[in-house]
Amino acid sequence: MMPGTSTDAQDTSGLTPDSFKDILKKLVQTPNEFTPEDCALAFKHLCLKDGASEAQAGAFLTALTLSGMESSPEVVAACAAVLRDHAIKVTSEQLNGGSSSTAKTGHWDYSDSDKEGDNYTGYCDIVGTGGDGWDTFNVSTTAAVVAAGAGVRMTKHGSKAATSTSGSADLLLSLDCRLSFPPSALSTFLPSSPFLFLFAPHYHPALAHIAPIRRQLNFRTIFNILGPLINPVRPARMMLGVARKDLGDTFARVLQLLNVERALVVCGKENLDEISPAGETWTWLLENGEITKGSIHPTEDFGLAIHPLSSVRGATPDLNALTFQTILANSATPPAHLSSPPSDDSPSLQSILDYVLLNAAALLFVSGRASSYKDGVKIARESIASGGARAAFEAFRDTSRLAMGEYVDVKTVEDDGGVAAKNGFVKAWLKARKERDESTPGTPVPELTLT
Repeated sequence: MMPGTSTDAQDTSGLTPDSFKDILKKLVQTPNEFTPEDCALAFKHLCLKDGASEAQAGAFLTALTLSGMESSPEVVAACAAVLRDHAIKVTSEQLNGGSSSTAKTGHWDYSDSDKEGDNYTGYCDIVGTGGDGWDTFNVSTTAAVVAAGAGVRMTKHGSKAATSTSGSADLLLSLDCRLSFPPSALSTFLPSSPFLFLFAPHYHPALAHIAPIRRQLNFRTIFNILGPLINPVRPARMMLGVARKDLGDTFARVLQLLNVERALVVCGKENLDEISPAGETWTWLLENGEITKGSIHPTEDFGLAIHPLSSVRGATPDLNALTFQTILANSATPPAHLSSPPSDDSPSLQSILDYVLLNAAALLFVSGRASSYKDGVKIARESIASGGARAAFEAFRDTSRLAMGEYVDVKTVEDDGGVAAKNGFVKAWLKARKERDESTPGTPVPELTLT
């Protein structure tokens, strides 16, 4: 067993290509009688290298797609549960430092930020299904870093691009991060930064032998739906984007079945798997065990300008990395690849910044840090302006390099046990914000001034 793998007893006796024949036959001949339990059993076979032949696996995925059962919340939840059980196990003890914590880039002081909002100190994720065809800027990853800058413990689960130019992993690699660190190094991350990225292929070794089969099929299968649901951390609060409205109900119900505490499923009305900067976005809010459908708008709900999707279009990972760094640096000077002055027909810094604020604000609301979407925008602006987002990202980058045995110039932790120098102003910002709110309740936060 690999270090960090699930310790749940996995009885694999009897899971062979011969036993898989009966499952496949039932799906093909009597699909109406095929149950979520049958699908879970099939996935237990698929998670074993010798549990089904390549022909059987391909036939099963094809038949399941044709049956339409991939839109059944019960079926999706059953399959996701199996894949979670076969993922490398990540525990809270590992994430919070454990007993094997080694040298860190610094110490992130959560004492003030944890008092903000509803006091939730668990883990959050923001993820999309992909496949929307719009190829926009890496907004989920950037929004996650912005939320982390406000002290939200972001455990983002992602991979390289499948249907776009730049996936979350592609962006982080272009930003000089390391993603191949072993699970044993996880204890060094969240104590140093509220942002952590888990590179999906490294946490799901049971699926490695399925990847070539999926590539040969050359059409979307249930695995494309399952990706956002199998974060090994199992965060209790999530924001999840879907590329089709009909998937909104499915994912909201699946998250409910998987016991996610609070979630916001979103679908831009252009079939965008993010909150759209161009207009309305459909929403499914899971809270207190209930799902509420609705819609949100950049101007009406967030107080932000609207922008066409052409103005938030992404580029290569290296160019997106330049945009990312410009936003976190709080700079008004756009990189050369962005239009200046802004144009609706091509990507611009202001449009992409608003796109990030929009999605970060909703994430901050879901995390419990913000009381409303507009409050989320204020906190997101402050995270960038204070340097919190930049500090969170740089600490993750440096810790990832340390975890791979590389030399990093480690900052000294202050004698009082507080934060390292480069994240001291984050604590000061939170203190000032608290004092301001107590002395003048309702005082608006100044607009972020890019310098």
